[in-house]
Order: sequence, then structure tokens, then C-alpha cells
Amino acid sequence: MTGLLALSRPTMRRLYQGLVLLSVLALAPPTWARLSSSGHTAVADSSPTWTTGVPPAPTALVLGAAAPGGRPSPMLARRLDVSAELYRSGRVRTLLLSGDNSRKDYDEPTAMRDYLIARGVPPRALVLDYAGFDTWDSCVRARQVFGATKVTVVTQLFHLPRAVTLCRAAGLETFGVGDDSATRWAATTYAGAVREFGAAAKGFLDAVVLRSSPVFPGPRETTLDTALHTAAQSGRG
Repeated sequence: MTGLLALSRPTMRRLYQGLVLLSVLALAPPTWARLSSSGHTAVADSSPTWTTGVPPAPTALVLGAAAPGGRPSPMLARRLDVSAELYRSGRVRTLLLSGDNSRKDYDEPTAMRDYLIARGVPPRALVLDYAGFDTWDSCVRARQVFGATKVTVVTQLFHLPRAVTLCRAAGLETFGVGDDSATRWAATTYAGAVREFGAAAKGFLDAVVLRSSPVFPGPRETTLDTALHTAAQSGRG
């Protein structure tokens, strides 16, 4: 306290200005994400007819999350349930399951596929991206590797502004649907919301400053094209 009192008024002013600048820098990326995604999101299960408020899209981009032991975590399972409802209601025709398969013994996309098949989603509607290591990579690969142009991105509500914004920055026409996980897993949701400050800053750097390439940028895959063609032939086009 004595040391602070000994500081000159100009020094105190500079310290205060520095703290204000740091606060602005910390808040800028989350604010960017929320403003950029405004008007392009919906909350799953917000009403009995919530799917009617979701614009039709060829593909739902379902973002991966933890899948310990080859089984989706509760939050990932909710994303998959939401995406299955979008498929059954005809709001999307295919599901692009994007997650982490960086180790031989860990495979989020396959766990996601198996979960959906067990709940009646046909395998022909499912496309797997094994290199969706983070949100930016998933969005860029959906556009550049799988050839998607319009998606409905599915995740938890606290993650949704960043997911929608990054997909739009990657060149995708994007609407987002979020699961309000706070109603089921409040502690985990609040921890995730706090993490979003750092994740939004990284996303801003990747999407705006660096225009980062994904870890695995290619080659071009045609699995999504095939799934969409099959959907059109079966009358879901």
C-alpha cells in the first residue's frame, strides 16, 4: 500500500489506462463473436416447435467434444440429439460430424456416428471429419475440404456465438443451434463460458489476424457431396 501511495499521479494514470486497455482487449473477441452471430442462432427445445425457426440447410455441422471410452460425453450426446432432431424434422439432409481423432485410441467422430445410428439416423446421412481439432479447423475444413457452403452448426449455447462467427468467417452461410446446457450441467457450463474468453481471442487471431490454415488442410473429399446426392435421390433434397 505504501508503494502505491508513493507512485506519482502520472504513473497511476498510466497504470489505470493500462488496466482499462487490458479489459477492452479481453472483452473485444467475445463481443465480436456475439455481434457477428446476432440474429443467426436458435435455442434447441425452446418450444415444442423450435425446429420450425431453424432455416433449412443441406448440412448440420456437429462439433465434437469429449468422448471418453468411445462414448459421447453428456454434452456431446446433447449435440447429437439436437442434430438428430434437425434431421428428422427435415431441417437438414446430412450431418457432418467433426471431431478429434489425433490418436489411434481416441476417436470422437466414430463415437458420434455410432451414437446417431443407434438412434435411427441412417448411415448414408452421416459424414465424418476426423481432423476437426478445434472450432476454426472444423469450420474451415467443412468449407474447403468437404465443399459445404451452407450449414447449421450445432453445439452448446455458451459456445454458439464463437462457432457461428468462425464458420461465417470461413466462408460458410451459417445458422447455429445451441443446447442450453446450464439447465442440466450448470458448473460445467459456467466453466465453459469462462473458457470462451480465451477461446474467442484465439478464434479472432485464427480467423481475422492470421487466417490460419487447419492442421490438415486437405485433400478435397467428396463424401459430403455423395451424401447430399443420395439424400436428393431418396426425396430429402
